[in-house]
Amino acid sequence: MKTRPDARGIALVECLVYFAVTSIIMGLALEAFFRCQTNSRDLGRNVNDMARVLQAGETWRQDIRSATGQPKAVRGKAGPELHIPQEDGEAVYLFSKETIWRKTVKNRMPSVFLQGVKASDMIMDKREEVTSWRWEVELISIQKTVRICPMFTFQAVANIQS
Repeated sequence: MKTRPDARGIALVECLVYFAVTSIIMGLALEAFFRCQTNSRDLGRNVNDMARVLQAGETWRQDIRSATGQPKAVRGKAGPELHIPQEDGEAVYLFSKETIWRKTVKNRMPSVFLQGVKASDMIMDKREEVTSWRWEVELISIQKTVRICPMFTFQAVANIQS
């Protein structure tokens, strides 16, 4: 059986078309893969940021709850400070250069408490019979497209015996 000479040319053109279509599909699949990989990395960063802020917030709330006197917000040399009287001395929170520092009697030098902070406010919230403290903290976002705003608020009441 003899084939026509132009039939081989058609098979070659069909092969090139299949190759082009396969290349386009593979290119789209790679783009989707890399987009998913980037989103997964960003989600992991968000989870890590949330975990470290929640841990810091719980430590701050515990310091407020165990205060032996009324905490005081003052303006320090480097930035805003919150002084919390404790049984064994005083816990001091300082905000300076995108970092929150914590100093206690045990640690005479301030230690890094939370890094990558864009803004931090520790505010006294006076009510009729209760004075609570609110800490509003915003983290620096390193992502190009932010899907959640990295802002957190913690509130605590000092357990001061009158």
